[in-house]
Amino acid sequence: MADDAYLFLLADRWPRLGAALAAVGALECAETPAVRGWLQAHGVAVSSEQVRILPSEEAVLIPEDAERLPVPLSTEEAIRVHQECAPRSVTDLEAELLDFRDMTQGWEALVHRALTAGVPAPRIAQLTGLDPQEIGRLTQT
Repeated sequence: MADDAYLFLLADRWPRLGAALAAVGALECAETPAVRGWLQAHGVAVSSEQVRILPSEEAVLIPEDAERLPVPLSTEEAIRVHQECAPRSVTDLEAELLDFRDMTQGWEALVHRALTAGVPAPRIAQLTGLDPQEIGRLTQT
């Protein structure tokens, strides 16, 4: 295995590049002392959105002042990294938005059922990410 990809830390001020390491799935290199030490030295967890990965041929996109670490990948891992870093088509994103709409269409009924079952409104807000005022509005109707 060669250095097939680069891990790097993405600062908030930079546009989203590559893929979040956690989105790619388990990689052998993530379990190595080198990667664990690098993450620990920078005070970030492997699950952080700041920890990104790019195939080595796209390393020119990584900002010069970004902390980076070359890592080896197996053939299967390299394919996953390439797929996760590939631009998504508008059609795929629109399909995801439609799925989201379908999943969230019955949210009011679900919240009513939860309130009726005795789940406190603050807990519903915490679990769903809904605005507590929206939940409060439902309790008044």
